[in-house]
Amino acid sequence: MRPASALTRLPVAAAGCLALVGLAAAPSAAAETPLTFDCQAKPPVVSAQTFDLDAGVEATAPDSVPSGGAFSVALAPAPLTVPGSVNGYTVKSIKDIKLRAVMPTDATLTAESLSGGSGIGSGTPSVAVSGDEIVMTVPGPINGGSTFTLPTLTLDLVAGAPGGTVTTRIAGTSYSSPGLTFTARVPILFFTADVPTSCFSSPNPALSSTAVS
Repeated sequence: MRPASALTRLPVAAAGCLALVGLAAAPSAAAETPLTFDCQAKPPVVSAQTFDLDAGVEATAPDSVPSGGAFSVALAPAPLTVPGSVNGYTVKSIKDIKLRAVMPTDATLTAESLSGGSGIGSGTPSVAVSGDEIVMTVPGPINGGSTFTLPTLTLDLVAGAPGGTVTTRIAGTSYSSPGLTFTARVPILFFTADVPTSCFSSPNPALSSTAVS
């Protein structure tokens, strides 16, 4: 059984800017890529629940950049809404949201930062590199039924060798290696439980592609 989504929509928009080293890059282009996250919630006293989470990602990145050129890609999530209930279970809040992006290849990441965001609770968002992933963490909590906007994630990159391609995509290949995680507080039987939820997108297409000349 696949109940309704734990989040109504997870679109992520991206806006790019380009700082050049000696040469000009091709103009930026934007396109929306649809994603469907396969999610699993694991309550402590009932069986695991699976559901689909629709996503739309708009990525803006230069079509091409010269080798050694510095450029920035900003991933700006659109507003998200937490449902008040899912499959008969009340969602009191969600917390500890982590959205993971794959470290781009054929480029060097020089900095990552967050800005903006609204309705994301009292916790302070952060971003860090963990292995080959860039992880945005939003502590929350965010009440069920409310709408919020995750912070904008900005990646500063330097293009690698000519002939390469710099791509961006969401991380995750399975429930045990997810691209999106969060914890929902849900009343179950006679108590309120913290329910860990893990999601990955399959298929997982590239969100943007930049050729290195």
